[in-house]
Amino acid sequence: MVFGRLITAMVTPMDRDLQVNWDGFTRLLDYLTGEQQSDSVVVNGTTGESPTLTEQEKLKLFEIAVKHAAGRYKVIAGTGSNDTAHTIHLSREAEKLGVDALLLVAPYYNRPSQEGLYAHFKAVAESVKIPVILYNVPGRTGVNIDASTTVRLSRIPNIVATKDCAGTDQLTQIVTDAAPGFKVYSGDDSATLPALAVGAHGIVSVASHVIGKEMKSMINCYLEGNVQEAARLHGALLPVFRGLFYCPHPVPSPAPVKHALNRKGIEVGGVRLPLLNVTEEEGRFIDSLFK
Repeated sequence: MVFGRLITAMVTPMDRDLQVNWDGFTRLLDYLTGEQQSDSVVVNGTTGESPTLTEQEKLKLFEIAVKHAAGRYKVIAGTGSNDTAHTIHLSREAEKLGVDALLLVAPYYNRPSQEGLYAHFKAVAESVKIPVILYNVPGRTGVNIDASTTVRLSRIPNIVATKDCAGTDQLTQIVTDAAPGFKVYSGDDSATLPALAVGAHGIVSVASHVIGKEMKSMINCYLEGNVQEAARLHGALLPVFRGLFYCPHPVPSPAPVKHALNRKGIEVGGVRLPLLNVTEEEGRFIDSLFK
């Protein structure tokens, strides 16, 4: 299964009442895979506000995305939770709807051991036939999937990739030791180029909502051996990479990128509580990134 180098973890558009904007969702799919050159999309990831979407909303998003893609790009469904049984249930439902792969976040809050993490992901992977991508984001889950655990999981046939946010050292160890063909994606936009340099395959991105075309150019420059130009582009894009999370202080995603999209005329609405929309000051800072 080929997902490409640039995958967008897409926001979920909302209307004025903070209900899912279904028409806005299909427009966003077209914008991301067209103008912003995303190779694949993650639906119902962290950036999609998965904690505050209902199961009915999640399944409808998966269904619409699959029908709208019509095979033109891959649809990756975020179905992970901190309950193995529920993760299996949602993963099977997503598989029935025709998604191309699953993104499974590490179980959050209950902080399982490494053996518990292994058993969780193994059980979910064995419950479906489609490819599985691990998602390691310790800053949100409170637990790290150690590199050695990811390497073990890479030997399960349908666990084909990981999105890892634990830093370049961990990415390097996974790239070095994982099963042949296992793909490693950075989950940190600002680490895209460093991750490629240590052998990662690509990026699962937030910033690609607004600078995807530029990120694809940077990736292609590096792959073509034009490292100097890739480094120049990385330096030029770094303020946006950082600014969408620190504007100029930490602001929970996806509020900043939703503001940036709305500013561009891509109407995605606001965020559901307990998240808050950006303040006027934060909005001005984000606006300044694109002048």
